[in-house]
Amino acid sequence: MKKALLLLLLFITSIYSQTTDFSVIIKQPFNAVLFDVTQDYDRSITAVGFSKDFKQDSNDNRTYSDAFEYLANTSAHSGTQMHLIKVNNSAKVILSNSSKLSRFSEAIAVVKTPSNGYFVGGYTMDGSLLVLNLNASGEINFIKTFGTKNYDRMNNLVLLSDGGVLAVGSSVTSRSLHDNKFETGLGENDIYLTRFSKNGKKLWSKKYGTTHDDSGIDAVEARDGSIVVISTTSYDKHKDVTLMRITENGNKMWLKHYEGEKLVTPHKIIRLRDNNFLVSLSQYDNMQKEQIRLIKFDLYKNVHEDKTIFTTYPSVLHDIQEFSDGTLMGVGYVKDTYNTDGLVMLFNFHLSMLNQEHYGGENYDVFNALSILNNSQVAVVGLHTDDASQESNMWLVKLNKDASMAQIKSTKSFYDILHDIYHVEIANKQIAIHEDLSIEFLDKNLYFQVGIYTLTKKQKMFLNSFAKKLIPFLQNNQEFIENLEINGHTSSEWSNVDFSSNYLHNEKLSLERSFSVLSYIFQTQNRKTQNLLAKKFKGSGLNYSQRVVMNNSEDRVKSRRVSFKILLK
Repeated sequence: MKKALLLLLLFITSIYSQTTDFSVIIKQPFNAVLFDVTQDYDRSITAVGFSKDFKQDSNDNRTYSDAFEYLANTSAHSGTQMHLIKVNNSAKVILSNSSKLSRFSEAIAVVKTPSNGYFVGGYTMDGSLLVLNLNASGEINFIKTFGTKNYDRMNNLVLLSDGGVLAVGSSVTSRSLHDNKFETGLGENDIYLTRFSKNGKKLWSKKYGTTHDDSGIDAVEARDGSIVVISTTSYDKHKDVTLMRITENGNKMWLKHYEGEKLVTPHKIIRLRDNNFLVSLSQYDNMQKEQIRLIKFDLYKNVHEDKTIFTTYPSVLHDIQEFSDGTLMGVGYVKDTYNTDGLVMLFNFHLSMLNQEHYGGENYDVFNALSILNNSQVAVVGLHTDDASQESNMWLVKLNKDASMAQIKSTKSFYDILHDIYHVEIANKQIAIHEDLSIEFLDKNLYFQVGIYTLTKKQKMFLNSFAKKLIPFLQNNQEFIENLEINGHTSSEWSNVDFSSNYLHNEKLSLERSFSVLSYIFQTQNRKTQNLLAKKFKGSGLNYSQRVVMNNSEDRVKSRRVSFKILLK
């Protein structure tokens, strides 16, 4: 009974409850981004974007004279692909599905279907448009590929009241003399809209615009079933906004091009609870700095509010949504001299800013979209870039209604926590962490040469990054940790000596290797950290008692090492 109780106490002290930010970074081998997010009926969160994958090896020995033929052959397995992820309330990724379509593609929008599935909108890299219907598990029910013979681009997919969707984007104008004006369009690029039924049937597809370069950005359905579309209009050095209202059948009711002196870009249009509309714009001020502009108007083009949100640094809101009490939250980015952060802003009914928060690291971080959840928390997606990295990762966070980061409580073993901390080193096979909380070095650059205990430059570089992660773990959990053992090891050989001398020489060498690592880590810390390490560090030489054995024989190279082990109280 006492033994069982002791084991139980040891188990309890090896786990602990922690409160952490609800921030999920999904790392992929190459660039990856999330563009849109929605809540599922089981209260999990689903988001879409793209990831990239490329062939490392190829068994195709054919020679290609056409680069595009080669790309077509490889694109089923490589390049940019739509990616769907699902995250539960514990911030665990429970589904991660790359579409692997036959052509490079990006997903830009996701909406829920009544059958608990999804409509996903996107486009291929060669200019076709895509609407996918997925089941609850992310498996494809059907794909609709559509568009003109020219280069098309989708910017949003809008859910309509009949369960169908409206694809909003642009199409390059054809100049063929055999096409009528409707087919060729009006300007360089045209607004391009396509409506689908809930079963995926294409109901209509039409072009609109001015005589300039137009691109459909977003749309929203009015209470009467008509649709309000917002787009950009570009010409010369101008960039303006165009608003349009169409019937449910796509017939144009009115189109208004708003000309201005400043470069203005629309990002989002929503219908408010009072059935008016709100547009999020960004415009350049006299200092060529992006500022946020919000305009509230009604179905008859009457402007109720028009406010510019002046900020210290260039700021943009990509998405904005309304809470049930009329409060608004917008997300986007803020760019200072050194980096770019994800931006969150709160506004009252009259568009006065209540609060703002910045999220991200020391590099490039952006929020692209948000979805207000059933409990008034908010799911936000975008991209995060690790420090000193050039590749972006998919990023999903959950915020509270006041724009603060939501928290999750989790109980994790120290073994799991160490795996999270050193996931990169483990993936790169530099170290291995065992369930007894021992840490083995696997990288050949971390082993010692025969008879040597002084540290190499590569060993010191690795110990710097290794200790930078380990010491905060010791500081945060010092009440549970008795010691951190730093154990020196040797191989069993020592030439031209008897057994006694062999043992003693190796014992001394193992102690010297332990001391070299212990002293290097200790001396590179500040005084406060040294006080903690003086209580926790324990150096020891294990001689060749734990030499590495491979294929029933000693691996002498791998035996010449130092290992770590965390001993719990």
